[in-house]
Amino acid sequence: MFEIDIWNNRLKFETEESLFSPDGSDRGTMAMLRNTELKEDDKLLDLGCGYGIVGISAAKVIGQGKVFMVDINEKAVEIAKINAYKNGVPGVNVRHGSGLKPIEDMDFTLILSNPPYHTDFSVPKAFIENGFKHLVVGGRMVMVVKRLDWYKNKLTNIFGGVKVVEEDGYYILTTEKRGTLTPKPKEKKTTKKHEKLQSFKKKK
Repeated sequence: MFEIDIWNNRLKFETEESLFSPDGSDRGTMAMLRNTELKEDDKLLDLGCGYGIVGISAAKVIGQGKVFMVDINEKAVEIAKINAYKNGVPGVNVRHGSGLKPIEDMDFTLILSNPPYHTDFSVPKAFIENGFKHLVVGGRMVMVVKRLDWYKNKLTNIFGGVKVVEEDGYYILTTEKRGTLTPKPKEKKTTKKHEKLQSFKKKK
């Protein structure tokens, strides 16, 4: 167990060796929290919650009924529930499952995520694409990452833009949902037959 001060609250967290950052909150998560402004009317999703630092810290500020937490690791979910109780916010909604699959609500104003560091980007790709769908217009998504280019490009492609802050060796990316996602039109494939026809027309 360790104690930490976040957003003017002294919090206690049980951990487990098999979980991410078992000895204390990692620097990336703390950098993300320092660069995130909570609003009184926020409805927040902690995506990939681990043992609950982000969601529980937020619940102490905006209220436990407006915070949802999800993780694919069953042990993480179990310990997050224990930590929520220990920190006086047992009413946070903690769910077990992959990405946003266990989340039905589509009206979040803020999604926070410290995505897993995988060599392939299938997990963060799903986080970003599905996170967009679960935000209200004007809702924000904040991610903390070590590798900038892929995340910056993906968030820009989905949301239309992204703000980047570098702190303590991490990148904190903040973006806002401005409207519904409009897929880019597919380029028409040009066949050899079509190319010959176009060439013939030009010669005429």
